[in-house]
Amino acid sequence: MTRVFYLALALGCCGWLGCPAGKARPSAEEEVPMVRKVMVSPLAGKWFPSGERALRDELAERCKGVTVIRRRNVCAAVVPHAGYRFSGSVAAGVYLRIDPKRLSRVVVLGPSHYVALHNRLSVPDATHFRTPLGELAADTEWLSRLRALPFVTHEPAAHASEHSDQIQLPLIQACLATNIPVACVVCGAFDAAHLVEAADALRGLLDDRTLVVASSDFTHYGANYGYVPFTQDVEKNIETLDMGVFELFARGDLPGFLRYLEETGATVCGRDPLALLLAMMPEDARVERTGYDTSGRMLHDDRNSVSYIGALVSGSWERPARARGRASAAADASGGRLDEADCARLLALARDTIAQALASGARRASAAAPDGLTDGMRAIRGGFVTLHKNGELRGCIGEIVPRREIWKVVREQALNAAFQDPRFPPLAAAEWPEVEVELSVLTPPRPVGSWREIEIGRHGMVLTKGGRSAVFLPQVAPEQGWGLEETLTHLSAKAGLPADAWRAGAEFLVFEAQVVREKGLTGKHAHK
Repeated sequence: MTRVFYLALALGCCGWLGCPAGKARPSAEEEVPMVRKVMVSPLAGKWFPSGERALRDELAERCKGVTVIRRRNVCAAVVPHAGYRFSGSVAAGVYLRIDPKRLSRVVVLGPSHYVALHNRLSVPDATHFRTPLGELAADTEWLSRLRALPFVTHEPAAHASEHSDQIQLPLIQACLATNIPVACVVCGAFDAAHLVEAADALRGLLDDRTLVVASSDFTHYGANYGYVPFTQDVEKNIETLDMGVFELFARGDLPGFLRYLEETGATVCGRDPLALLLAMMPEDARVERTGYDTSGRMLHDDRNSVSYIGALVSGSWERPARARGRASAAADASGGRLDEADCARLLALARDTIAQALASGARRASAAAPDGLTDGMRAIRGGFVTLHKNGELRGCIGEIVPRREIWKVVREQALNAAFQDPRFPPLAAAEWPEVEVELSVLTPPRPVGSWREIEIGRHGMVLTKGGRSAVFLPQVAPEQGWGLEETLTHLSAKAGLPADAWRAGAEFLVFEAQVVREKGLTGKHAHK
């Protein structure tokens, strides 16, 4: 079956569309009683058996060999959505590890395979869902709150044949319970700014009795899917690609996750639900992979293959008030400046992190918090770490979207700038005395309507066009002596676009940066 993938670029900009034309949506106070509407699964007889006994037998077969150890602290899960013959065992291995007793709802986020929903979520107009195993109630009260959000709509075509959400329902019935209300949500492609807004709004509707399921298959390899990045050691290379995606998800690295997908072209059809889940992940989230398989391995065919990963996310949706207070008081994602002392502490943290990595050989950031964390260091911000050697760029990596505490950003991106920037070899210990460190703490990105609104020296910028994007920090243009048009010409080239691509059809995000440098760092440094 041919699948259409809407793998939209993560860094774009577009305003929320208004509500669909027609009668205005009533307010919550005016909501009228909902008429019973049953959605009969469009998948019965196609994606799974249409008879109850045959479907129960199919699911029982997929559950064989799964060790049932119910976990009570699971807040989210990653579950594949292929036919049960292929992904059913991996999917059952997720659901059978979740304790249903604590759940009051399951929210399924599935990608839209057939309808483009830019910056939108769509929910079906149903109060119940019917599968061969019986009916499941929709959580109509919760859905009424969801529908009040400006980016949520009802697009009938998005649900007519969509399998990514509906295929989860018999699994929920068989492996969790038949009396847990569900909310099926089809997820469109979100650009960076709206992804954060949507995640914040959606997370505000969640509590610790909610399970969020990100429905996703992973790499779709082969000519059938238009993706053949390698032809040798196919099974091994597919697994390497899949684990690269999953590791970034498990680390909570949303910018890295999106960047990796863009750079590799990996055909992960649930990219958008996974990104949305990543953007709203609890601070205490821990991700555990429960299963992995591929259709290529099952069929002994490496010409075309689809990958399936199952995972549990443990943590709490109900963020403690104390943590919220810290973020609020510490110039959080609203963009206030950090004080000079905190900037100096963060700069020292970057240097100490790289020095320790050079001494120990370890390249992974420690999960342990450093001593002396202040409220400012806990601010939720994006940031970049830039390294210079003898006045020349030696590494620069960061994240634009504000989704975690800035000290965590600095620690991880310092290691990335030193050892993972693909433009340079890993930093050697002999070079370290000649390296100077610079830190840019960012305000949240926001869209602008035209390139003419960009202010040189004030704004960092992200250009997006034709599935390509590139970013410059605010200090790039002034250090190079570029004007706006020259800057955008260089930015287009960095994105792999024609030099004048910025003039028409491009979208822009802008942000500002608080830059702190080690002493002696002056001159042009070719930030990229």
